[in-house]
Amino acid sequence: MKRVLISGLLAAGLCSLAACSHDMKASSGPSAAAIDASNSETAESIHKRAFVLDAHADIEIPGHESRYVGPDGLSKVSPKKMRAGGVDAVIMAVAVNPGPRNEAGYAIARAKADEELAAVLAMTNDPNNNLVLALSADDLLEAQAEGKGALILGFQNARSLGRDISGLDEFHAAGVRVFALTHMGHNDFADSSRPLFIGELGTHEPEEEHGGLSELGVQAIHRINALGGLIDISQLSKAAAMQVLSLTTAPVIASHSNIRQLTDVSRNLSDEEIDKIGENGGVIHIAPFKAYLFDSSDEAVIEQIRAARKIAGIQEDYYYPFELYWEIEDTTVQMTFLRSVSGLMDSVDVDVMIDHIDYVVKRIGIDHVGIGTDFNHGSGIDGFQDASEALNVTRRLLARGYQREDIEKIWGGNFLRVFRAAQSLAE
Repeated sequence: MKRVLISGLLAAGLCSLAACSHDMKASSGPSAAAIDASNSETAESIHKRAFVLDAHADIEIPGHESRYVGPDGLSKVSPKKMRAGGVDAVIMAVAVNPGPRNEAGYAIARAKADEELAAVLAMTNDPNNNLVLALSADDLLEAQAEGKGALILGFQNARSLGRDISGLDEFHAAGVRVFALTHMGHNDFADSSRPLFIGELGTHEPEEEHGGLSELGVQAIHRINALGGLIDISQLSKAAAMQVLSLTTAPVIASHSNIRQLTDVSRNLSDEEIDKIGENGGVIHIAPFKAYLFDSSDEAVIEQIRAARKIAGIQEDYYYPFELYWEIEDTTVQMTFLRSVSGLMDSVDVDVMIDHIDYVVKRIGIDHVGIGTDFNHGSGIDGFQDASEALNVTRRLLARGYQREDIEKIWGGNFLRVFRAAQSLAE
C-alpha cells in the first residue's frame, strides 16, 4: 500500500524519459568568452529567479586549520560567497572521518559531530550572516522570499552513532534533515564505496564487510523514513545503495555523486543505480570535483594514475584500479600521491561537469538531477571554485541549450520536490 501511495504522490512531479530527456550535448560548446552580453543578462535573470541550492558542503570550524578552504582562508560556502554567487541554500554535512570502531572511537566521532553541529547553529544565530536554519521546503522558500540565505543540516557517517540508531532521533531533533550512513571506510551500518586505504600498513579494508547494509543499517533506513528525513546514498557501496532503494518508502538523493560510465571510480554511480534512483523519484546531485570528473577512457591518464599509485605505495591489484585517493588516511602517503597527479586533471571545467548532468538527463530525465558541490573537501574546478562562481554554471547550462524551467529544476526545484515528499510521507 505504501508503494502505491508514493507513486501517487510523486506522479505529478515525475515525467517520462521521452518527455523530459534532452539530447546529449557534446562537451564542446561556445567558450565563456563567446557568450555575448545579452545571453549573460538572460543567465543572470534565470539565476536570480531560481532557487539555487548546493546539496552538499563540508563544515569549516573557525580557528581550525584546513587545506580545503579558499585562498582567503574562508569557507568556500561562506555567507559572503553565497551572496556573491546567488546561492540561496547549502546543505552542511555534519561529517566525521573514519577511525576506530570501539567505544573510545565512537565518543571521539560524536564529539566531532557535535562540534560541527554547533558551528552551523552559531552561523545561523549570528544576525550578521543573514542566515536561517531550514527544517522544511517551506522554510527554504520563505528565506529566499525574505532575502536571507539558508543552511540545512546534513549528516554523514554513522560512525558517530556507534551502534545505536537512537542517535538518529537526537540529530533530527537538533535540526538534521539529510542523512548519509557512510563516508570513506565501512562502519557498523553499511559498506562504503571507498574502503579505507591504511597508508602506514599498505593495506585496504575488504571490498565488502556487510554485503551492503548491516541489520543496523536496515533499521536506520526505516527510522530515517519515519522521521521524515531525506536519505542520501552518496558514498554507499553499490550493494548498499541498491538495498536502500529497495527498502525506502520515500525518494532519496545522492548529494554529491557523478557518473561512473564517464569517470570510472567507485565513488561514482553505475547505470543500475542511476536507473533505480529515477524509478524511486530521487535526485542525483553532480559535484564539481576533479577526481570524479576526469576522463577515465583516456589511456594516458590511466597510466599516470597507475604510476602515481605505485609511488604512493597503493597496491596495484586493488579492486578499484583507477581510484584517485584524495582522502587516504595517512597524510604522508596522501601528499605523495597528490604531488604525483598534480596537473593531471587541469582540463576539468564546468563543461565537463555538465557532461555528467547531461548523462543523467538523457538517461532518467530532467526531474532527477541537481548540483552538490562537496566544497570544503577538495572540490572545485575551473569556473566553479566556490559558491561565488555559481552563476557560471547557469551560463554554461544556458549555452548548452537548457531552458529556464530546466535550470530551475537543476539548481533546486528537484530537491524541493523530494524534500517535501520525504516529510509528507512520514506525516
